[in-house]
Amino acid sequence: MSYASDVKNETAQKVMRGNDARAELSALIQMTSSLSISNRGMNLLVIVENAAVARLIYKLVKDRYKADLELFVKKKMNLKKNRVYGIRIMTHVRSILEDLGLYSTRGLLDKPLLKIVQYDSNARAYLAGAFMASGSINSPEKANYHLEIAAVSDIHAEFLIQLLSRFGITGKMIERRGKPVVYVKAAEKIADFLRIIEANEALMKFENVRISRDFANSLTRLNNMDVANEVKTQAAALKQLEDIRILEEGDKIRFLDQKIVDIIELRKEFPESSLNELAEEYERRTGIKMSKSGLKHRFVKIHDLAMKGVANGQ
Repeated sequence: MSYASDVKNETAQKVMRGNDARAELSALIQMTSSLSISNRGMNLLVIVENAAVARLIYKLVKDRYKADLELFVKKKMNLKKNRVYGIRIMTHVRSILEDLGLYSTRGLLDKPLLKIVQYDSNARAYLAGAFMASGSINSPEKANYHLEIAAVSDIHAEFLIQLLSRFGITGKMIERRGKPVVYVKAAEKIADFLRIIEANEALMKFENVRISRDFANSLTRLNNMDVANEVKTQAAALKQLEDIRILEEGDKIRFLDQKIVDIIELRKEFPESSLNELAEEYERRTGIKMSKSGLKHRFVKIHDLAMKGVANGQ
């Protein structure tokens, strides 16, 4: 079972009541059903691929509206042969749609009336319903974080984006196969979404995997930095030893200040040490505190003397 299915199953188990239940059902009905009108009146046909979501829709409609319902299951005609779950709502359709804020004197609406998501708890419920209806989320095991909800229209997509913004989540819209999709990429915001719809077990798994991956990535970056610093240290030490060799071959060491000579001897004794390590060793031996920049300045002087000797052919 996919991570997205786990999220939907967990969300479908949460019992909502009153206007929160209405908001959740408003999203579920708008995003999973089709309306048909015949001489016998209106019918709503709901089609979903998740059994838990189908049971939730059936229960919400039955409990709230006492409508006549017909439930059926069939296999999709594809290689996976997944089951699809259908619910046919055969009575009270107009009053149901009006109560859910999806139908007015203008007919079917592209987005629910604002009364449906008046309070934050209503908005949370609506987003939970929207995700169960047509949402998808990558497993936290994957490197790229991605959550999306397929909207029914551009107007509906903008409505979802506005709802997300109420909770500090920035959603963006793209078009895929001619249909609008609202998506979120930032890992922290996806975690916020799971928190909003109260998918707490899924959130815990998401955060545990994300924190572990981020920690591992941080360690890798630190290791890479350590390797890079080690390479730089070794390269600098080799250049310093080459300058010392030039001065020794030109018999220039004996003319240098004792402080410079001490640094030369220190580098020859510790050819792979960093400047910080040399500074600590210098202080340990002489009792004189030597900064990294002070040590670097002396090596610059050694280099200048070596290059001067090369320029003079000595």
